[in-house]
Amino acid sequence: MDEERDIIDLGASEPVETPQAETSGAASIPDTELERITADIIRALKTVYDPEIPVDIYELGLIYKVDLDDDRLLTVDMTLTAPGCPVAEDMPGWVESAVRGVDGVEDVKVAMTFEPPWTPEKMSDEAKLELGWL
Repeated sequence: MDEERDIIDLGASEPVETPQAETSGAASIPDTELERITADIIRALKTVYDPEIPVDIYELGLIYKVDLDDDRLLTVDMTLTAPGCPVAEDMPGWVESAVRGVDGVEDVKVAMTFEPPWTPEKMSDEAKLELGWL
């Protein structure tokens, strides 16, 4: 039997004030709670910084996917700016710690991927402005 899942689209191009959530089927998490959890996850992700770049990982576009299942397991697919990043071993733990404190999330799994590779185009305008690229 397939589990029903809530897919939270955390694309950096979307404004934080109005996060979008795509749901599949009749999920067990009420829409209002899902909206709150989504906003809280975004706030938590924005507390994690790449130590070499003065911009948070959310605005950098390092978060590719966030999936909250009906058992409230939160799965985060993320990348790094480069595979050889000196914090490659540490960053997933930082992300896990940040989102684990979100009320409504029971467990967290962070998966690292390099497909597709990160490019500066994935950064939000806010990140580009902070870095002086706009």
